[in-house]
Amino acid sequence: MNKSELIEALAEKINVPIREAASITNTLIDTMSEALAKGDSIEIRGFGSFVVKEYDSYTGRNPKTGEKIKVSPKKLPFFKVGKDLREQVNRHRTEKAAKK
Repeated sequence: MNKSELIEALAEKINVPIREAASITNTLIDTMSEALAKGDSIEIRGFGSFVVKEYDSYTGRNPKTGEKIKVSPKKLPFFKVGKDLREQVNRHRTEKAAKK
């Protein structure tokens, strides 16, 4: 599912125009992005949590030349799946396999 499919699903589910669903979706994504950029974490019970992990600098290699390079420290968002979502995905996978 991509962003436009999510917007369409939301519009259909709550019976609002696409434009309004797009606004809701964009507001949600922007708010979450801003929180992560500030270093905050986001927890949506049953779905999962988003946290920012910090990585120290390290010495890496240029894959083309093999030359050693210093990789700067960085922060990256990380998603940890919630128990309910994990169980739902596994249940769906099990049901799909049983049908074959």
